Amino acid sequence: MTKNQVLKGTLLVALGATSYGMLATFVKMAYDEGYTTAEVTISQFILGIIGILIINGFKKAKSESEVIKATKRNIFQLMIAGTSMGLTSVFYYISVKYIPVSIAIVLLMQTVWIGLLLEMFLEKKIPSTQKIVAALIVLAGTFLATNIFKNEIQMDWRGFVMGMLAACSFTTTMFTANRVALGISSAQRSLYMLFGGIIIVLAFGIATQNTPFQFGIFLKWGIVLSLFGTIIPPVLMNTGFPLTGIGLGSIVSALELPVSVSMAYFLLSEKVELSQWIGILLIILAIIMMNIKFKKY
Repeated sequence: MTKNQVLKGTLLVALGATSYGMLATFVKMAYDEGYTTAEVTISQFILGIIGILIINGFKKAKSESEVIKATKRNIFQLMIAGTSMGLTSVFYYISVKYIPVSIAIVLLMQTVWIGLLLEMFLEKKIPSTQKIVAALIVLAGTFLATNIFKNEIQMDWRGFVMGMLAACSFTTTMFTANRVALGISSAQRSLYMLFGGIIIVLAFGIATQNTPFQFGIFLKWGIVLSLFGTIIPPVLMNTGFPLTGIGLGSIVSALELPVSVSMAYFLLSEKVELSQWIGILLIILAIIMMNIKFKKY
């Protein structure tokens, strides 16, 4: 792997993470205009599927060799894995309805220690001391970043619960996405996972939408949400991660956290105190710590 390839991969992952970081702020702005969670998620997933279908079409036309097609087993596995993607969107978007974006994104980052527990449970192995210390740093950073020590801060329990559920489902998405149907193209994998996700999103919409669906969401916010949530990040990160490796890629993808908080600060005028920034830096430090190898002498 050359330095230029690593640099290219780093830039791609950074842009993908930055796109994800912008998402919650746009959702909050859509809420301010009277759109519902069902309208936001449905428009994002439908337009996302159309976008990924177009990308797949271009890749197929451009490829000189025959594209490896997904088997029925691949499709089924990816759709099952994609249901957690749909759940993540639903839970995360509900959470930002009740709590600030700067807190919701911190809750989503609990994937660091939740993933550690999942790995320990499924693979039956005790995590290293390095990873345990990193997980404890994440928890310490979370206490600071959510401003939980301030008595005047009243966190809506619905937002907290939904934020933690989003972290759990996001962990499942990452865990399965790195293990299912790795032999086919990333664009195909993204497409079939979106098919699984939209089943959840449509079911949620049918169950909760009690007013006429506002189709204006597709042009007003759907395009933006699908671009920054379901098209740009998966394509860039799936291309970038093989060039950077999981360790460096995970560190760079932590950019999502400060970008999300900064967007909320500048566009939504959310108050972010110094203690919260320190907590955010601690979480980023923990992510770096979990993905570097210390030399043994």
